Parts: sequence; structure tokens; C-alpha cells
Amino acid sequence: MEAFLDRLVPDELWELFQRVMPPPPKRPQGGGRRRVDDRLILAAIVFVATTGCTWRQLPPGFGASWQTVHRRFADWSRARVWAKLYRVILDELGSCGELDWSRCVIDSASVRAAKGGELTGPNPVDRGKKGPKIHLITERTGLPISVAISAANTHDSLALEPLVCSIPPIRSRRGPRRRRPGKLHGDRGYDYPHLRAFLRGRGIVPRIARRGIETSQRLGRHRWVVERTVSWLAGCRRLHRRYERRADHFGSFVAIAAALICYRRLTK
Repeated sequence: MEAFLDRLVPDELWELFQRVMPPPPKRPQGGGRRRVDDRLILAAIVFVATTGCTWRQLPPGFGASWQTVHRRFADWSRARVWAKLYRVILDELGSCGELDWSRCVIDSASVRAAKGGELTGPNPVDRGKKGPKIHLITERTGLPISVAISAANTHDSLALEPLVCSIPPIRSRRGPRRRRPGKLHGDRGYDYPHLRAFLRGRGIVPRIARRGIETSQRLGRHRWVVERTVSWLAGCRRLHRRYERRADHFGSFVAIAAALICYRRLTK
């Protein structure tokens, strides 16, 4: 079991997580139940994220009840631990020169919601079934550098500006931190004059297919990387279908998936 837990949370990932983990609460005077080890809880959360099992289906080998694991997950989500971990891993990749800022790609993927909840809406490509949408920007090799969620009926164009603005200032191997790609590729769903003007105003060259003039297929040689990243996100089976009613909890699983994708590149 110990080897299995080490595969879920290797030493390198645990060291990165410790940088962003909030301090544990003080134990009440007079004793009380001993706090379950944070690394075991993190392993249980990664297990839920990657296997897609429900909280109640957690195997007993993690040394904590599913209620304890879920409570810690909620506490860490409230403290934005997953977003901070994702950011730390991006910094590590940037300092190693693993991020290619020459061109980036934007796209989205819809998910069906099993129980409805916040930030869900009728999916126009899934017979109106309710669900959320995951928006993402990847750098040239497919690593996600910005992710966000919305209702499934949100038009892709509405996510471009918030996604670009939310790219964090990431460390570079040499020079200052960077947060702006050279070019941004997108399909015809992002073909609006104000979006092109927004990108140019930030020093980013828009490479967006024009409706009625260009087909999105011409961008295929660049856009395939983001489609591959969407399949990588689907490797986090908890994102196959949304079970969380709370949008911040679903967003936490999206951040966990993005962090794990980037971490795998970091360890290669």
C-alpha cells in the first residue's frame, strides 16, 4: 500500500504541495483526535480525481474516512490550494525552460452535470443537457497555462479575455516573468473584431479563423495540441461527468488535473 501511495503522491509532488499547504489548525487543549497525515489525504484526493470514484467509494487503505477526506478537500479548495499548486508547478516549468511562448492555443470542452449545480447550463451540442464548460489556453507544446469554467451555454468568445488576463506571470529561465504569448490560435468561435483588437493591444498576434473566409481546418496543424490536452484532462476521470453541485469544487478538480498534467512534464 505504501508503494501505491508513493505513486499517487511522489516525493517531488509532496514537496511542491508543502509550499502552498495552509498550516494545520491547532489541536484543542486536552488532546482530541489526532489529525490524519496530510500526505495520505492528498493521495486520497488524487485517487478520487484520477479514478473518478465517489467520495464514499474511497478504499480504507488511506487511513481516513471519506468524510475526513472530503472535508480536507473543501478546506483546501476554500484556501485556493489547488490553484496555488498549479501556479507553483508552472513556475518550475518556466524556470526549466519547458514552456514555449511562441504560440498558444485556446479552446473549450463541455461536460455533462449529473446533479446540476452552480455554473451549469443547457449544452447546445448535447441535446440541451445541463453541464459546465472547461475553457483553456495551452502553450505551443500543449501544457495548460490558463484554465477556467463556465456554464455549457456560455459562448466561447466570452472566455477569451478573462482567460488571457488570468495567465499568471510565470518565471523564465532567463529574464523577467512572462505572461503573454507571441501568437494566439483559435477557431471561428473567437472571430470578433473586439477580440482581435484586445489581443493586439496586449502585444499578441491573433491567429483566428475568419468566418466565411477561412476554415478552422487550416489551423489544425497548431490547434491539435489543445485537443490533445483536452484528452489529457479527460484522463482525470473525475472530469468525465460533473458530480459537484458547487462550482468551486468542480473548479478544484480542473486545477488538480491541470497541475498533474504539468507535473508529469516537469518530471520527464
